[in-house]
Amino acid sequence: MGFQIGLKDIIDIFLVAILLYQTFQLLKRTGAANIFMGILTFIICWLLVSYVFKMELLGGIFDRVVSVGAFALIVLFQDEIRRFFSRLGSRQRGSVFYALKRFFGNVSNEKEKLDFDLVQVVLACRNLSKTSTGALIILTRNNSLDFYAHSGEQINANINSRLIENIFFKNSPLHDGALIISNRKLKAAACILPVSKNQTIPKRMGLRHRAALGVTENTDAIAIVVSEETGHISYAHNGQLTVNLKPEQLEHFLSEEMA
Repeated sequence: MGFQIGLKDIIDIFLVAILLYQTFQLLKRTGAANIFMGILTFIICWLLVSYVFKMELLGGIFDRVVSVGAFALIVLFQDEIRRFFSRLGSRQRGSVFYALKRFFGNVSNEKEKLDFDLVQVVLACRNLSKTSTGALIILTRNNSLDFYAHSGEQINANINSRLIENIFFKNSPLHDGALIISNRKLKAAACILPVSKNQTIPKRMGLRHRAALGVTENTDAIAIVVSEETGHISYAHNGQLTVNLKPEQLEHFLSEEMA
């Protein structure tokens, strides 16, 4: 009986390839890609030893390691696993919420309000950039940031460019930490965020940039950074950092993503 490959097998191989590629891309953002490649190499060696060359002694050792491999993977990739399910849940919730809003609400009116708020944020970033005033602004999307908001000072004020500039003024008691914007409100300032553990971040990046990457690695939020050293505007999204933007480019990105 010859070796046969059917349509189902081709689909199976294709789906596994997509899963491995997406997993690699997710781990690459957090600097854990080398661990993933090491595990993948071990699995390939195990398959060759146990099922191709049928080495009983070495295969038995590999089998024992694989039997506890699931627990080891949970320990190694607990942050990535939590991030994956958080992203999955937020996309479903966001799509359902937006569909209901489109059916029952006035989307155009909501978009006008959102555009006005984004313009205020971009205007503040532009003015902060001109004076090289450091800033870290977090825009909440589907994932709740209440845990981080409670670490700072509660504001709950309307979004206003002048107020944002005053918060990050160098002599202001709230200029250290992040400003979290949620539900069209300046919710909290001087918030403490998780710092990214990605080892590939350039050394020139300060704590603001690392905190921006950290919060976007764990949530679907968007982080905007104004560098205190250079005045450059950057944003972090899905654990990736885009640097040295013009205010117009930032406004275009926010309009696309927040809509």
